[in-house]
Amino acid sequence: RFFKVPSDVAVEPLNVGTLTAEWLRPAGARPDVTVLYLHGGGYAIGSVKSHRHLAAAIAKASGARALLIDYRRAPENPFPAAVEDAVAGYRWLLEQGQTPGRIVVAGDSAGGGLTVATLLALRDAGETLPAAGVCISPWVDLACSGQSYQTKAASDPIVTRDGVGRMASWYLAGADPRTPLASPLNADLHGLPPLLIHVGSDEVLLDDARQLAARARAAGVEATLDVWPEMIHVWHWFLGMLDEAQRAVDGIGEFVRSATSLMTAPTRGSA
Repeated sequence: RFFKVPSDVAVEPLNVGTLTAEWLRPAGARPDVTVLYLHGGGYAIGSVKSHRHLAAAIAKASGARALLIDYRRAPENPFPAAVEDAVAGYRWLLEQGQTPGRIVVAGDSAGGGLTVATLLALRDAGETLPAAGVCISPWVDLACSGQSYQTKAASDPIVTRDGVGRMASWYLAGADPRTPLASPLNADLHGLPPLLIHVGSDEVLLDDARQLAARARAAGVEATLDVWPEMIHVWHWFLGMLDEAQRAVDGIGEFVRSATSLMTAPTRGSA
């Protein structure tokens, strides 16, 4: 019952270039809309297997298919390997004939930070950008400087500053933690597509999400910040256990449907 893909979602393994990946295709999903999903795990753990149920639920709620990729992980493959692989996944979708305005990039935790980094890398390369980004409990400051690391430490049962600090050191491998593509909180966010940011009020990454939304808005980006009361890190993962998980996933689905149905010109990045 828990952590299982819904019975009406087909799972199709494939290779995206050199990457292992999976198509998640809900019955009746629009074939022209894709959620490119980037799993969490501090850039060091997690896989298509650990996040398949969540990506499938988001795809179903969105009436879309999802492409879940196994990007390279640290410490064996440090920054910027994950960014390179996420960008490659997006470009692969374009090679298959996917329209940028029908793609939404989404991810949780490190995958939420990677979502923003991917949008930045595409913008700086002058690529036509996807319709939107979804950041679930995003980790966007690898210097771990938010005050909520202290103020929410007692209420967060999942993430600790010491734990994410270790993962940051593995991923950075000596790179400056303020590097924009590693810590998008330090980036110039102008020109990005609309962002939906979910965060729980009881998690240590609360400040990451708040500051990301504030910086995005200051750069002229349409950013929606939803702070869920008494929720913990990536509560969406607990589908079947928490009613709030399904409600949050349904909200993401509504956002994806809206973002991919807008008849507006796609955003093209500029270096």
